[in-house]
Amino acid sequence: MKTKSEFSVCALLVGEHHEARLLLHEIFHDAGWLLLEARDRRRALECIEEHPVQVVIAACETDEWSWKNVLDHLRRRRHPPELIVTCRTADEQLWSEVLNCGGYDVLPQPFQRDEIERVVASARRHFDGAPPRATRRSGATRTSAA
Repeated sequence: MKTKSEFSVCALLVGEHHEARLLLHEIFHDAGWLLLEARDRRRALECIEEHPVQVVIAACETDEWSWKNVLDHLRRRRHPPELIVTCRTADEQLWSEVLNCGGYDVLPQPFQRDEIERVVASARRHFDGAPPRATRRSGATRTSAA
């Protein structure tokens, strides 16, 4: 059974996901989740600023940036969304690199419906449980409210 927080997933799909796009939209619609799309860097940054994005699903490589660039930008946020990387050639090396760099998980393509639901719901729960990041103001360090 889904919890209330799982019903309120807001995710951002970054990059080209030609074949998977319709399946992702169907899964998110059926789950009552919101899926935003950004095919370029400018639009991705706008979406992250304008919406309460908790999960970012990024193609391993896009035309303008890599998943590492996406992760670097997300780390600048007070409460960074969880990053899920997608890749046709996903292997243990990529999975290890994503986790070691601070990403949440890797979804291999072609996508499996149950795997998408499981990983996105888990990433959302992890986002809720992440501690707030410390911020600096006026020379003092304080913890930001989530």
